[in-house]
Amino acid sequence: MKKNLSYILIGVIAIAAIVLFIIARYGKEKEFDDRLTLNRKDKIPYGAYVAYQNLKNIFPKAQITTSRSDPGYWDEEHDKQAYIIIASQFSPDDYEMKRIVSFLEKGNDVFVSAAKVSYYVEKYLKCDILYPIGYDYLSIDDLADSMRLSIQTPFANETYLYPGKNLGYVFHKIDTATTSVLGYNDRGQPDFIHLKAGKGNLYLHLAPLAFSNYFLLHKKNIGYYRQAFSFLSPRTNKIIWDEYFIKKREKEEEPEQKGWLSVFFRYPSLKWAFLTALFTLLVYVLIEMRRKQRQIPVIKAPQNDSLDFVKTIGRLYHDKADHTNLAKKMTAYFLEYVRNRYKLTTNILDDAFIQSLHYKSGVEEEEIRKIVYFINEMNASRPAINEGQLIYFHKQLESFYKKA
Repeated sequence: MKKNLSYILIGVIAIAAIVLFIIARYGKEKEFDDRLTLNRKDKIPYGAYVAYQNLKNIFPKAQITTSRSDPGYWDEEHDKQAYIIIASQFSPDDYEMKRIVSFLEKGNDVFVSAAKVSYYVEKYLKCDILYPIGYDYLSIDDLADSMRLSIQTPFANETYLYPGKNLGYVFHKIDTATTSVLGYNDRGQPDFIHLKAGKGNLYLHLAPLAFSNYFLLHKKNIGYYRQAFSFLSPRTNKIIWDEYFIKKREKEEEPEQKGWLSVFFRYPSLKWAFLTALFTLLVYVLIEMRRKQRQIPVIKAPQNDSLDFVKTIGRLYHDKADHTNLAKKMTAYFLEYVRNRYKLTTNILDDAFIQSLHYKSGVEEEEIRKIVYFINEMNASRPAINEGQLIYFHKQLESFYKKA
């Protein structure tokens, strides 16, 4: 009976987990999915399915495609293209930003809606974005509720709002000589600007949730969408929906938990049932181990007196700032180590010695050469060794000992 007890316990736990999963999955109303993806395929509140699907209504004659290529592979041979980037973060590096500028100068448009941009974007636009303290660590639960935005056009200046999360920042400073403001938040601060670049146009918008499903389907907010994209050239013959910067952001973040365990942690009820079962099984195993296993006595590890002595002597020389003397002691220990382990003579430290030590120790020849050069320079009655040189020499020796 005792042998079968563990199997019975596991069976009961498995059945309980399945029952709780069914209750958690089908027995409760579906909870609000507040994941922020801005993915064109996601129909959840903070996905971008509506924004992507409505592009064909705004640009009925344009070809609409998607791309996961970095800006270095964008098609620059043709003009009248519009690249649309909607992501929580727009983070091109210096090279990518230069390629985007090249794409713009050939007569194409780039429309970016992102809460955070990289340093190179601000540098190119000559602007400063006002971010709150700790914005890098904010989760969607930390964001304020409700967002109100407006766009200035020659025909209208309407305000749009919704009760969802507010992920959006504002421009603290812009170059008014080259930049025009197109939109504001509820406090009249600019969050949407336009910049001319060669024959093309760059539009930067700092409230990406304005293009989420939740915002666009709330009342008449689809009007904000139409006004925002009305700035793009009506002669645009190709629309590219960018997914590169969304994927780039996902790679920078910690990957989500995958595999069969992710099913348990997706639902709170099932997660706690699984953890309770795991804890119960652990307690059972520990109790059985306690009954059968004898106590293992604690054996104190022997103390390395030689190592302690070396450390004490090293600290003594270092505290007295006698760096040259300490370097010589380290050199003597190094040469003794080479003589004992590799059976090499250390009377003359020349190229032949370096080659022999390289072959026998397997350490890179360049590393050995730097150590030998330092020793020879020190022995040639050079000025006293300073602390920085001593630290550098110590790191070289430590690297050698680890690789030898």
